[in-house]
Amino acid sequence: MKTQLRRIKKIFFSGLILISMMLFIASCSSTEPFLNSSVVPSATGNVKVKKDGNQNYVIKVQIEDLAEVERLQTSKDTYVLWMETDRGNNENLGQLKSSTGFLSKQHIASLETVTSYKPVRFFVTAENGIDVRYPDSEKILQTNSFY
Repeated sequence: MKTQLRRIKKIFFSGLILISMMLFIASCSSTEPFLNSSVVPSATGNVKVKKDGNQNYVIKVQIEDLAEVERLQTSKDTYVLWMETDRGNNENLGQLKSSTGFLSKQHIASLETVTSYKPVRFFVTAENGIDVRYPDSEKILQTNSFY
């Protein structure tokens, strides 16, 4: 009887530790996909946000099949990633770097950056430069709210 009770306690506590670890890992980062776009309907991707040890937000973006910016209806020079903060500001996070996949013609755009602002939503615009202070009115891609 005592050995069976010990075994049940051991299984219970092992399960509790496993669930705690899974919740800890899941709370470390969150991922949000970009919504379907009428401007570039084949583009798919996501934004991954993780808090680092300094309480900053590490942001990783990867988008596949994003059309070359020159091929848009209103030709521009580059794609820029923006973040809407919890204070209601739009912050320019930088230029999306485009490349083609290894042994394929698939276009991949990516960006990795760090910010101290808490993100609410992300969106991509096509711009005529990377140092713009305000986003173009046409959002190419966007996410739902993060937090």
